[in-house]
Amino acid sequence: MEKGYIHVYTGNGKGKTTAALGLALRAICAGKRVFIVQFIKGMEYSELKSVDYLPNLAIEQFGRDCFIYKDPEDEDISLAKAGLNRCKNILREGNFDIVILDELNIALYYKLFTIEEALEAIKAKADHVELIITGRYADERIIQIADLVTEMKEVKHYYNKGVEARKGIEV
Repeated sequence: MEKGYIHVYTGNGKGKTTAALGLALRAICAGKRVFIVQFIKGMEYSELKSVDYLPNLAIEQFGRDCFIYKDPEDEDISLAKAGLNRCKNILREGNFDIVILDELNIALYYKLFTIEEALEAIKAKADHVELIITGRYADERIIQIADLVTEMKEVKHYYNKGVEARKGIEV
């Protein structure tokens, strides 16, 4: 690709990470190299096994157990900053065709790093790299620099009826 664009998948509906993973699958099947960084996530999500089946895919997590219902601790901040630094280097090097920053928006929302730090990493992107950013609560400055923004809107969700996250569907 001569020019890589910036996608943002945001909103309160389900499917942001799933959409990014679908794009990753499509890209790998087209011979592209994909790098996925998961901010905040440290749990054993099923997609982590995909590196055993898909060539040209790398996934790294920079999170611990989910802290969404409490304040982040120093270790959460340290991990997120390390992940952002890793992303900046990956984006600058340009060795991957697609880079996915999964839950970057949530990391910003919880102030694990500043918007200025995130924008600096994004601006380091090599021209040909396609960048996908996911997570609720996308900062307006992220939306402004994006070339494509999709907002997932929750209309109805079985979670509200007490259905827990299911392996292979949500985790």
